[in-house]
Amino acid sequence: MEVVVMRLCSIATTLFLLVGLVPLALAGAHDYKQALTKSILFFEAQRSGYLPGNQRVKWRGHSGLMDGKVNGVDLVGGYYDAGDNVKFGLPMAFTVTMMSWSIIEYGKQMAISGELGHAMAAVKWGTDYLIKAHPQPNVLYGEVGDGNTDHYCWQRPEDMTTSRKAYRIDQNNPGSDLAGETAAAMAAAAIVFRRYNPAYSKLLLTHASQLFDFADKYRGKYDSSITVAQKYYRSVSGYADELLWAAAWMYKATGNRYYLNYLVRNGDALGGTGWSMTEFGWEVKYAGVQTLVAKFLMGGKSHGHGAVFGKYQQKAENFMCACLGKNGRNVQKTPGGLIFRQRWNNLQFVTSASFLLTVYSDYLTSARRNLRCSSGTVTPPELLAFAKSQVDYILGDNPRATSYMVGYGKSYPRQVHHRGSSIVSIKVNPAFVSCRGGYATWYSRKASDPNLLTGAIVGGPDAYDNFADHRDNYQQTEPATYNNAPLLGVLARLHAGHTGYNQLLQVEVPLLKPSVVQPKPKVTPSSGLIGITQKTTSSWVANGKKYYRYSVTLTNKSNKTINKVNITVSKLYGPLWGLTKTTSGSYGLPTWASSLPAGKSIEFVYIHTASPAEVSVSSYTLT
Repeated sequence: MEVVVMRLCSIATTLFLLVGLVPLALAGAHDYKQALTKSILFFEAQRSGYLPGNQRVKWRGHSGLMDGKVNGVDLVGGYYDAGDNVKFGLPMAFTVTMMSWSIIEYGKQMAISGELGHAMAAVKWGTDYLIKAHPQPNVLYGEVGDGNTDHYCWQRPEDMTTSRKAYRIDQNNPGSDLAGETAAAMAAAAIVFRRYNPAYSKLLLTHASQLFDFADKYRGKYDSSITVAQKYYRSVSGYADELLWAAAWMYKATGNRYYLNYLVRNGDALGGTGWSMTEFGWEVKYAGVQTLVAKFLMGGKSHGHGAVFGKYQQKAENFMCACLGKNGRNVQKTPGGLIFRQRWNNLQFVTSASFLLTVYSDYLTSARRNLRCSSGTVTPPELLAFAKSQVDYILGDNPRATSYMVGYGKSYPRQVHHRGSSIVSIKVNPAFVSCRGGYATWYSRKASDPNLLTGAIVGGPDAYDNFADHRDNYQQTEPATYNNAPLLGVLARLHAGHTGYNQLLQVEVPLLKPSVVQPKPKVTPSSGLIGITQKTTSSWVANGKKYYRYSVTLTNKSNKTINKVNITVSKLYGPLWGLTKTTSGSYGLPTWASSLPAGKSIEFVYIHTASPAEVSVSSYTLT
């Protein structure tokens, strides 16, 4: 991301009263499932490190393979934040937190959409790196590369010749905001992997606990220690919000009352019960903290601290009302109805606000109450409808009829400010692209990108709905991972609906469980130690054909861990979700589950128009 200048609070310069909210069923139709698929695919284009065999963005190659070596640590992996080749820790951690929150709230809907596996793989790509970046309890690497040298060059990541020096925080050079956000990311991801990979989940919680203690004990702004970040991801608001944010996620992940009491004791001092915000993003977390704590309160988890948690909730609801134009101080909107915070990458604030509005709508539905604003009462469906209007604007329902998601719709940005997508793929032309040569040959080229950056949410239009699709217009055409991360949950929710469960109760990330149970399951012993249970979970008729949805459960019946499972699925005539396709045409365990512990099960689903496919396990190893 190019230079970013942030302010703590946004002051509305245009008041826009929302009138005539359109019911969801009557609004313009979008393919939210397709948008969800593409928005997750974008993260694969942002990967750094050794790319896996199941990499779907084929124009990318391995990159950053020496990251951390000069510092004596392995920092290979992770994500490039935006259109450059720097790995910035603060926005990367926030990206992981928001992807995880999306899965925690709407994992069921993602499973229905067939994208849960890809979403979890995206989270794990981030957390695997964050674990590497935290080699000691009070040491955290927060940046690899630096924006100044990186921005001097225009090179695809596979050709990088710029500095890959790593920068860290420690007890003598603290960074409570960076450590706090990374703790939040680890804690949220631990919830995501709790059922699939308990050992990995426990490891994440260990890192999260250490990072929270580090952030709280050794206080300071991270950009005072990693000064090269100031020009790009400056910590204007400080670290108080991240301390509360981390505590809230630690409480949600562990149930430990220590973190609940931290929220109670520090609500006033750290601003959680005082600040009424009109923005939420990688730099200012208060609205997110307040929304999460409001969920605790409505879900009966305040444990005698309802008065304090009620103050958090009041501020959360002020945020929702401000977005709707029903508060004393409201967010600015464009003439086309888009939330507007700043010209530079405005859509980051739109996607994050849309996520909070969506989840809060569902919290209110579960609590059977409405939102009370100073300018009137708002029902949960109205709240969701406004969030939907923001997503629909991004997808093309706007004055320019332009989709701001690359690759979605008929009209979308073609000259994205992104090094990798704007330069011919190294797999097409492996000729080296030099530092300045990339500017001369590719940056200045007035033509569509040679590589489609599918799913990327760019910076978006200005305050008057204007947009210029030019590569040098980085304020509007540069994408970012934190633009997409909050959108995953909203798109899954809009595609698959509410599914009828109480959003305030503990929601486990599903094992792709069926929504409709029909025949009794037939258990087939496989290879003695792996049991296979296959059942029909639903059926429907479309275009004159009857489709069946089948669920298959593999259970480790041994007392040892099973690895390297090779699964054969024959007579399959439709799509399959929940397994990883191998180069030989068979299947392995999903990317988020490297093994199958004793007594544990894993589930996958497929859809076709025939009788059940033939499923068998051809090989595996025991450890």
